[in-house]
Amino acid sequence: MTSPARRPLLFLDVDGPLIPFGAAPARHPAPAGAGNPLLNRLDPHHGPRLAALACEPVWATTWGDDANDCLAPLLGLPPLPVVPWPEPSDLDALDAWNGLHWKTRALVTWAAGRPFAWADDELTAADRAWVTTHHPAPALLHRVDPRHGLTGDDYATLGAWLRQQAPELP
Repeated sequence: MTSPARRPLLFLDVDGPLIPFGAAPARHPAPAGAGNPLLNRLDPHHGPRLAALACEPVWATTWGDDANDCLAPLLGLPPLPVVPWPEPSDLDALDAWNGLHWKTRALVTWAAGRPFAWADDELTAADRAWVTTHHPAPALLHRVDPRHGLTGDDYATLGAWLRQQAPELP
């Protein structure tokens, strides 16, 4: 059986996938004192759905450690690993010119050869091509519609792909 440390990774963006831009402002009641007006767009049902996936979820967001401090408790999730973003470099301008997302290189490095899925609203064909060329393991780059955030169809796609990577896991 695959140990939890060897489960495929799931890199999670927050703004767009978990906090949709098109959601009605009062879609979900924000907890008292939450402080961030976007939190009323965070569907608490994402927590159990994410926890049910056969993967190791990882925050891949500019929220950084705030994702664990603010979002994880609202979702009922334990603290998750957080991808640290590198300082901007001259390579970033070249990547942007070529259509590569600024997160792509860092996520491939962080994955260190492990299979991963990446749920983000800014993914492009350039990211998929770069990962295919530079990452030795399977990877699913799944674009989420930022107007709706993660939907049942998105969870079905992610879940099916993750189960293929570790079929002995639930």
